[in-house]
Parts: sequence; structure tokens; C-alpha cells
Amino acid sequence: MSQPVTIIGGGLAGTEAALQLADRGIAVRLVEMRPVTPTPVHKTDGLAELVCSNSLKSMKPDSAAGMLKGELDVLGSRLYAFARACAVPAGGALAVDRTAFSQMASEAVENHSLIEVQRREALSLEEEAKKAAAVILATGPLTSDALAQDLARYTGEEHLAFYDAAAPIVMADSLNTEKLFRQSRYEDADDGQGDYLNAPFNKEEYDAFIAELINADRVIMRDFETKELFQACQPIEEIARKGHDAPRYGTLKPVGLTDPRTGRRPWAAVQLRAEDAQGQSYNLVGFQTNLTFPEQRRVFRMIPGLEEAEFARYGVMHRNTFLDAPRLLDANLRFDAPSRELGTPVHVAGQLAGTEGYCEAIRAGVHAAIAVAAELAGVDAPALPEETAYGALMAYATSPLTTDYQPSHVNFGIMKPLEQSLRNKRERYAAYAARGAIALAGYAAQLADAGLALPSEH
Repeated sequence: MSQPVTIIGGGLAGTEAALQLADRGIAVRLVEMRPVTPTPVHKTDGLAELVCSNSLKSMKPDSAAGMLKGELDVLGSRLYAFARACAVPAGGALAVDRTAFSQMASEAVENHSLIEVQRREALSLEEEAKKAAAVILATGPLTSDALAQDLARYTGEEHLAFYDAAAPIVMADSLNTEKLFRQSRYEDADDGQGDYLNAPFNKEEYDAFIAELINADRVIMRDFETKELFQACQPIEEIARKGHDAPRYGTLKPVGLTDPRTGRRPWAAVQLRAEDAQGQSYNLVGFQTNLTFPEQRRVFRMIPGLEEAEFARYGVMHRNTFLDAPRLLDANLRFDAPSRELGTPVHVAGQLAGTEGYCEAIRAGVHAAIAVAAELAGVDAPALPEETAYGALMAYATSPLTTDYQPSHVNFGIMKPLEQSLRNKRERYAAYAARGAIALAGYAAQLADAGLALPSEH
């Protein structure tokens, strides 16, 4: 192979794909536009920077998110290993110290002999393809305007931009711990070992907070329609507009919590999750927002215990660009139109491919790397079983039968039905997980037989 594989974008998907290919002995050129061209939400020029939450979701093996982590583990994901090494307490979830995580990923890439990092903005897919054996587009939801316009020639009017949101972060030493209590849901409030800080509302406090939240000034002065805003990232103020009690039955639900000051469940509660291993800052869980910075400071300080909160980062909204995957990509994330026109294999990975979630992006990096490695070796990549978590997501995201496509993450709702119907939810989820583990083992064996598995030293 005379030319390297060019990967455009140094986020989760691009970084994972680069390491996967390089570990298989394939030279990689990783193009990352930061810091030459900044984005509205990134704070550093580090690779694999987490910009929204620091949580990679549940570790429970019988959850869809847990199944996906099992795949990452079996397939040798480098970023999943880094996440485990940088984990911070988060109950049954995997949350990371985002600074340490990015540093570990950046060092792994920069120190790899087969990876060249170029800090520049990619402007033309055609120009990148001319000097590459293959191209992986992993530019994410913040694809630059210039590249997005260039991609439009291959997508027509089927490309789409909508809005995404990130939650604010507050400094730990600015919180009133006399009003907060530490507890994970359904755990003993008296043992002091919970992984979350909880800010409890009584009814009067909640009513006043919701009233101010609904009337606060927003950055983008418009009402968002469902098709323009991914539901998992709805701003907290938009949720409140759907009904006074909507946050109390969602993000602010008090179920499973006991306020030790009263011995009762609070009327509502905000959960705060540690951002770093030392617990120096906390993320307001589920508080994605479109409020102006002054309004965030004013309204969020109405949360009990946050009256003097110092904001390490305010919440922001940003454009989210993705491809209409069912019309444009195949099950191996191959982007057919430019691949045919340019004569160079082009694959898409991460959120640009129309999926959501950190682990989903990492898994896409693995998937795209395997597909590219197979093409370069002249072999067929094994079909990814629909019984696996990511296989189900790919089947959904790339099926021509999927209409009015909106980004999705792994979930049991898109998985292939079980042969035997189980009414008990816990038994059903366990059955999904058991079936997925068998399918994953078979897929891993097929990768090995095709010479596509990672070398044993990795």
C-alpha cells in the first residue's frame, strides 16, 4: 500500500479508527482541524475530547449500553480501555475524567509510529481522496461549513443540520453541601457512598424554579420542533415547556432518593455527577440548555445548594450535522456515491453517520476500521450480526425501510425480536444480552478467520 488511510476528524470515532488501523499495521493520516479551526464547544485541541457529558452510560451487561461495552471489550477498543482507566464514580454507569481520557488518547495516537497527525481543516473530499488509499469521514456533528458544503455534492438535499445541547459544569467548592446529599438511586442515603450529589427541591422551590426556567432568555429565540432536535438532548427549558411537571417525571425525578434531612423523598431533585477523579467539578445531569449565560447563572442558582455556584462551563447549543444514513450508507458504513465517483473507498464513522452516543461513536470507529482493512486486503468483512447491540443499530440506521430518519443510539427497541416472547422486562433484557454474547463470539471468530482481528499483542 503506497498511500495511507486518511481519517478526517480526531473525535472518538476518528481516534479509535486510527488506532485500530495502525495496530493492524496500516499507515494512517489523521486530519484534525483544531486548533487551526476551532469549534463553538471544544475547549482544547486534544483528541477524543468529550464536549457534552462525561458519562458513557450503563455498565450493566443486560442493558443495551452494557452490551455495546461488551462488544468494545471483545473487539479490543483502545478508547474503551482508556475510559476504564480514567473512570470516576458514577454508580452503575461508566463516567470518565474527560481531561485524563483525552490526554491518554492523544498520547496513544501521537506516539504511534504508523499515525501522522495533521492539524488543518479538510476542505475537499476529492482532494483528500487523491492522496489516500481510503478515507474515513469522522468529522462529527460539528463538521466545518466548508466540508459540509463539499459533502452536499454527494448527498444532494438529503444532508441535514439540527441542534444539539450540552449541560453546564459547576465547581465543587462553590456548592452548599449542607443542602446537598450524596446518594445513588435506590441506595442507602446514610452510608455517604453514593456517586451523585443530589439537590432536593420542595414543591414551592420547584414551582418557582420552573416558572423562571420557562421565561428565561434563550440564545436561539425560537421553539424547536421534534424533527430539529434530538430527543435525548432536549434543553431542560424545552422539556419544562411541555408541562410544568415534565422535568419532575424526567431529568428531575426524585424516585429512589431519600433526603436525609427529612427522611422522605424530595418533590424533585437535580443530580450532579463528578467530572473528574478528584471531584473538583460536577456536571448538572440532564441539564442541556439553550439559555443565555447570564440566565443560566441566575436561574440555575435557584437550585438548592447552587445559590453561589461557580460555573466552570456554561451549557451551550450547537449545530449537529449528520447524513441520512438509510439512503447514503451501507452496513459497513461505506459512502457509496463518493466511493464510486472518486475511485477511493470512503467510509463514515461516528455521529456524522447518523448515530448518537459516545460508545456508539467509538464502536463506529472500530467498525469502519475493520471495513477499510478488509477492502485494502481484498477480503470480505464478516456481516455484523443483528443480534449484537451495534449490529441492531446498523441494521436500523442503514435500512432503506427506515423513513424520516433521526439519530439513534443503541436500545432494545430496535433489536431483532426474540424467538420466544418474554413479558418480564428483566428476563427479556437478559435474553437479549445472552443472545448478543453468542452472536458476538461468532463474529469475533469470523474476524480471526478472515485475518481481520487485532494482532495478539494488542
